[in-house]
Amino acid sequence: MLWRLRTGAPWRDLPERYGPWQTVYERFARWEADGTWARLLEHVQVRDDAVGRVEWTVAVDSTVNRAHQHAAGARKKGPQTGTNWKIRAARRRARPSAGPEAG
Repeated sequence: MLWRLRTGAPWRDLPERYGPWQTVYERFARWEADGTWARLLEHVQVRDDAVGRVEWTVAVDSTVNRAHQHAAGARKKGPQTGTNWKIRAARRRARPSAGPEAG
């Protein structure tokens, strides 16, 4: 489980030496649901903080903020005005043919 969390690889890419990926994932999910991971983290934090090995620094990363829908290129409501492809298609239809009949 720790290999997968450290590498960020998909569960299906888990090395065979750890067993079937489905079994490892089910155990991971079960431990998450019953609070085992939270208890392990708390234990490590308390132990390491007691000996001064934990530096409690808080960092805020602005990349987690979502852009407003208008900034993200969302489709605008209401009737669409002529787009470039519509204009180009209309111009192609309006051009006289350069074929033999055009004379």
